[in-house]
Amino acid sequence: MTGAPHGLLLDIDGVLTISWEEIPGAATTVEELRSRNLPFRLLTNTTTHTRKELARTLGEAGISVEPEEIVTALIGAAAYLREFHPGARCFVLSDGDAREDLDGVELVEENPDVVVIGGASDDFSYANVDRLFRMLVGGAALVAMHRNLYWRTSEGLQLDSGAYVCGLEEAAGVEATVVGKPAEAFFRAALDPIGVDPEHAWMVGDDVENDVRGARRLGMVGVLVRTGKFREEDLRGGVPPDHVIGSIADLPGLLDAS
Repeated sequence: MTGAPHGLLLDIDGVLTISWEEIPGAATTVEELRSRNLPFRLLTNTTTHTRKELARTLGEAGISVEPEEIVTALIGAAAYLREFHPGARCFVLSDGDAREDLDGVELVEENPDVVVIGGASDDFSYANVDRLFRMLVGGAALVAMHRNLYWRTSEGLQLDSGAYVCGLEEAAGVEATVVGKPAEAFFRAALDPIGVDPEHAWMVGDDVENDVRGARRLGMVGVLVRTGKFREEDLRGGVPPDHVIGSIADLPGLLDAS
């Protein structure tokens, strides 16, 4: 696709905020998109908060968004489980309370049909991960809200749950179904409500694989920011981003140039 987008998807962590503090220019850019009547959604693999909590947290950082403008991996997981595992008993290990956005999903502590993994936290102890392993060996399916290997906080890069997902796949001989980025259905779930086709949309993210290349495989334009988890080696090898900008503050200028 060439030319200006009809709509945008924006990652949150590493693009709009780091450790829930605004990246300079993020609030102004969001308001600029509104003033241009350019529809957007915030598309995030974050599993710590519900959409309501995320909207409130972003508001406290000065970024004004509505819960309906946020699409999380929790929402993607709930939709997937309802469609492909209706009535299944699900065990969830994640970094937050997933119950509110996992509406219609039966959550259990023992003998699940499906193991669901969200973001990493201190709950990913040996005992808990080993418990997941035994559930998977016992026949449970594996669903990952994402497979991010790491993310950036105010303290630097930190390991994420993708490392555990990869290890469990190898150890238990299973393959995870990923329902967050870079799953095609997850991108479409964000684009459909704003009525924008992938070939007329841009994805702005700090993760070259899950954000940018995932979006490009669907036909979207991938814009990589040099904030968050960005590293210079992201620009070497593989399919390159369509655009690279310093930060979200540079997005309006890129839109003007398109």
